[in-house]
Amino acid sequence: MKILITGGAGFIGSNIADTLKEAGHDVHVLDDLSTGFRENVGENITLHELDIRTPEAAELIENGGYDILCHHAAQMDVRRSVREPRFDADVNIKGTLNILEAAVKGRVKRVVYASTGGAVYGEPRYIPVREDHPINPICHYGISKHTVEHYLFLYRYLYDLGYVVLRYPNVYGPRQNPFGEAGVTAIFTVKYLNGDAPVINGDGQQLRDYVHVKDIARANLAAMDLSRSEIEGEIFNIGWGVGNSVEELDRIIRGYTDTDLKPSYGPALPEEIQKVALDPSKANSFLGWKAEIQFENGLKDLVEYHRNKLSQ
Repeated sequence: MKILITGGAGFIGSNIADTLKEAGHDVHVLDDLSTGFRENVGENITLHELDIRTPEAAELIENGGYDILCHHAAQMDVRRSVREPRFDADVNIKGTLNILEAAVKGRVKRVVYASTGGAVYGEPRYIPVREDHPINPICHYGISKHTVEHYLFLYRYLYDLGYVVLRYPNVYGPRQNPFGEAGVTAIFTVKYLNGDAPVINGDGQQLRDYVHVKDIARANLAAMDLSRSEIEGEIFNIGWGVGNSVEELDRIIRGYTDTDLKPSYGPALPEEIQKVALDPSKANSFLGWKAEIQFENGLKDLVEYHRNKLSQ
């Protein structure tokens, strides 16, 4: 199939692109390189340097002959969404509408949309969270990502545009940017490797469901199987169903980085939920997917990845 990945030069999108290429697909990437990197785009993968909000991006999708639109381009920083809510909405809602209109005109068969299970539900009433849990986001990012889910339902209803929604947990792994405000695993790893102590916001007991990016890529591959008509229009949580605390994550990373440093503690952030883990039962049943890379093994590989990067 011919597949376009928006945000495909970023952390998650580029790993998905590699997985799709290995599976034999014709892979194209649309990315404005504002947070992605050209070097993340592999050989024989076509890069289109465009912003999803532009007419040029819409023209590419309308005329590109793509079977699948894998939509990962986004403003994905929770804290920035609170500081700059108009920018968050401009990218995540208006930008997505631009490419959905083009997908209808271009007769795209299915949109695979990267949503968030870590932000749409708000503070969960129960754990692990199922897909039918009430939606009560406590940050602008969660609202903008969930709004697109409603547009996808509408565009299927009005225009027969196929879609599958994947609600992500905390994703970690190779190529995660350690220099932004998001991506705690990469931030802590690189700080310790550089001899700096990270700051834990709050008491460190915040619980998150951490899934390796290669497992995320497999979920996307499964969601693109056009022979599976039963997954059309469905929403899937992608997770382990159990979480790890920030302090536990910190302890494991400190062990792998061989440091005597200890983190400091700062005030809790009101826009961040305290505990969440995503029930993967539906993805297990419909997609045949389950997470495979154990947290400690994934963190060990992540530390080695950043150690090698820093030595180059």
